[in-house]
Amino acid sequence: MDKMAKEREVTIAPFGVLPDGKEVFQYTFGNKNGLKVTAINYGGIITKVFLPDKNGEFSDIVLGYDNLEDYLADSPFFGALIGRFGNRIANGRFVLDGKEYKLALNDQPGGISCHLHGGNKGFDKVFWDIEPVIQNDAVGLKLSYLSKDGEEGYPGNLDVSVYYYLTDDNVLRVEYYAETDKATPVNLTQHTYFNLKGAGEGDILDHELCIKAEKYTPVNEGLIPTGKLESVEGTPFDFRSPKKIGRDINVENQQLGYGNGYDHNYVLDGKAGELRQAVVAHEEESGRAMEVWTTEPGMQFYSGNSIGEHTGKDGKSYGKHSGFCLETQHYPDSPNQEHFPSTILRPGEKYESITEFRFYVK
Repeated sequence: MDKMAKEREVTIAPFGVLPDGKEVFQYTFGNKNGLKVTAINYGGIITKVFLPDKNGEFSDIVLGYDNLEDYLADSPFFGALIGRFGNRIANGRFVLDGKEYKLALNDQPGGISCHLHGGNKGFDKVFWDIEPVIQNDAVGLKLSYLSKDGEEGYPGNLDVSVYYYLTDDNVLRVEYYAETDKATPVNLTQHTYFNLKGAGEGDILDHELCIKAEKYTPVNEGLIPTGKLESVEGTPFDFRSPKKIGRDINVENQQLGYGNGYDHNYVLDGKAGELRQAVVAHEEESGRAMEVWTTEPGMQFYSGNSIGEHTGKDGKSYGKHSGFCLETQHYPDSPNQEHFPSTILRPGEKYESITEFRFYVK
């Protein structure tokens, strides 16, 4: 086997067994530069991403666990695919075409119940069919799942496909596709926690972040958007020029108080539907940097405020602010906010979304 063919391989190894007897496997794929990504068919979880630092030393830069049991027992959505609706829906209800739908109330920020990330058994906790995909310029996985009519309270049989591609340009590309036989809300995202120093190597407060957004969606104490789009100017939410995540995270601010840090949706600059740069992140000590490009109108920046104490991969300790998430998305609570971009997918339409994580050293 020649070197290029070897680089295009996807290796498969056992990772555990679900309570219903289904076998979980981990799938690893790499590029010619030595970058490697590993994912499992439970939750579509990205468990590892290996990147070099400025000295060429590789580290795993995403939070997660070494075994399936820990993901099943207690995971704050580490690395998972999120759906049918990413983020929150107020009061666990929405009205669509005159009919009210009631969803699980599985989150309670500020003591106010809401629906979060698809419910008690969202896409982060289902078994995905996975098959390797090898192309001339990329290698990766196709993940497939049929969310049946009524699952977690949502209408319609939703046929979902997600692709993870790693290119030789050091881009991890995530493509989402879905079709339905009944009108339904759809808002898919990816919930990987990044720490460019390496998973378990301290907090992320010294990471420098630039978010291409003039506005954000402020929330009430239950972390549900008020419906307003407010300017970031003059607020701790202004990342238009690069600044460290920790610079303003503890300033006196009602919005930061509600989220115990950053846990807010940004209204991304540029035209939704077009792939454009949303974020640049950099960690000076390692030299590692990443950009996020997306077709989505928004992105949830979450600074890992409620991670809690976890023992992660290689026995390393995770705690508050040990990772950050950049969840490209439509805005939270969109089914109840008529002025937000619609998340309703109807029969005959195709849901398509693309997000790229572009990695490099500087």
